[in-house]
Amino acid sequence: MTKNDMIATRRFGLLLTNGFALMSYASLIEPFRAANVLAGRALYAWDHVSIDGAPVRASNGATILADHRVGDPLDCDTLVVFAAGDPASFDDRATFGWLRQLARQGVRLAGISGGPYLLARAGLLEGHRATVHWEHAAAFEQAFPAVGLEPVLYVIDRRRITCAGGTAGLDLAIELIERDHGHALASKVGEWFIRTAPREAGESQRQSLRERYAVRNDRVLRVLAEMEARIAEPLGRDGLAARAGVSVRQLERLFKAHLGRTVADTQRAIRLDQAAQLLRSTGMTVTDIALACGFQSSSHFSRAYRAHFGHAPSQRRSEP
Repeated sequence: MTKNDMIATRRFGLLLTNGFALMSYASLIEPFRAANVLAGRALYAWDHVSIDGAPVRASNGATILADHRVGDPLDCDTLVVFAAGDPASFDDRATFGWLRQLARQGVRLAGISGGPYLLARAGLLEGHRATVHWEHAAAFEQAFPAVGLEPVLYVIDRRRITCAGGTAGLDLAIELIERDHGHALASKVGEWFIRTAPREAGESQRQSLRERYAVRNDRVLRVLAEMEARIAEPLGRDGLAARAGVSVRQLERLFKAHLGRTVADTQRAIRLDQAAQLLRSTGMTVTDIALACGFQSSSHFSRAYRAHFGHAPSQRRSEP
């Protein structure tokens, strides 16, 4: 019998809230299933938990049956939290108290995609490094300044694990499998899921500006980075041109040549895309979002939003 054969089955609790992202869930749990199949024995096991013990509906409408409700005794090494699209609006004191109880019992706690928001709301990430899906990052950083937020794929900091979600769950799961059972099994799991190259924990969640905008000009990229970094207090054309080391006229020519639109139009689109993201992923008021995205008033913001997207901000928020 090998040393690995003597390792007890690791048990996960999977806390799901209605509207949780199915991709984030599957990316994390499927590698553990594959590890069991490839090893020929139960290296990992898991139980599903919902707030009230009822079935939980995923983001795509699929339903997962719950084995337990919040507050039930749970035999697990790690409790993983999967949150819905607006984790800032989740406010169940019983759930937060249960998470704190599990932490006191020594259970390792993990948050996936918006899940870190729930851990932070429970006061369980203070003094820790963490990550969260980039859509929630701005609101998270403002709400939890005592958490060392990093824009990476996943963070393992002592008894806390946070992950950006999406396909990053696959990278995290394979890392945990390697820590538990070695490189050979982890590599086989990666191949099982057509993972031709590993991604390290500290890699960026988003494509580079060069890839996202399909632009190679360094001056244009420098200005785009400045625009994205200064959403709330946008620089005028003079300031942006100074950052690029060119005249305003030359900067406009560069933007027309490489992006097909003006500097002002590009900057406005970046701010409005950020606003749409905040409408989608937070409970912030329209007025607060307007100010956070550098608009002088909610009416100014609403006009610009309607002109850009074809409907009012309130309509975007009411969409499912």
